[in-house]
Amino acid sequence: MLHRLRFVTGTDTGVGKTWVTAGLARRARARGLRVAGLKAIESGCRRAPDGSGALIGEDDEALVEAAGAWQGPEDRCRCLFEPALAPGVVADDLGVRIDLDAIEQQARSLVARTDLTLVEGAGGWTVPLGAGRTISDLARRLAAPVVIVGRAGLGTINHSVLTVRAVAADGLEIAAVVLSRQATDDLATARRNAAEIRSQTGATVVVSDELDRVLDRL
Repeated sequence: MLHRLRFVTGTDTGVGKTWVTAGLARRARARGLRVAGLKAIESGCRRAPDGSGALIGEDDEALVEAAGAWQGPEDRCRCLFEPALAPGVVADDLGVRIDLDAIEQQARSLVARTDLTLVEGAGGWTVPLGAGRTISDLARRLAAPVVIVGRAGLGTINHSVLTVRAVAADGLEIAAVVLSRQATDDLATARRNAAEIRSQTGATVVVSDELDRVLDRL
């Protein structure tokens, strides 16, 4: 698994991308691998309580901790926004440009020092990054197999199948689709949804209870 890079995207915002990415990082560490978790871009951040005005990204913190808390500032999310809006919308409002070159350089640097680097996007595949760019543009720069995270319940078949098709149309390999099952989601129903998505797409589709199966494919 040396020098493996994987990009994690979602079928929507709030579907459990960070929870799944962190889970994969922890399981990889348990196998003795050196892991990095990079949140590429994060909005909806909070201000540090020390009065410094610095922004803190909860997803960034969760990924770094799951990977073993060894990453320095240069290896963490540096594209943080306070408003809870699509990153490109915020960037355009502020008159700033999200630097995809810098994010790519971060990812490549981490890949050179780890066995597995997990880069998590923001929201879904077509979330805007400003200047006419989307998350798909960042993913294509990295040219890494994609892990798609979706909900486990009602609506996930349509959202997941459409996302699989969009990723494939952009020429990227799909490592797996993970349905993020919450405590209120029925496991049998989640597995039926996974089977239907698998039938329609041919992708590897698992429920999040089976994250080790995903890790085996990474």
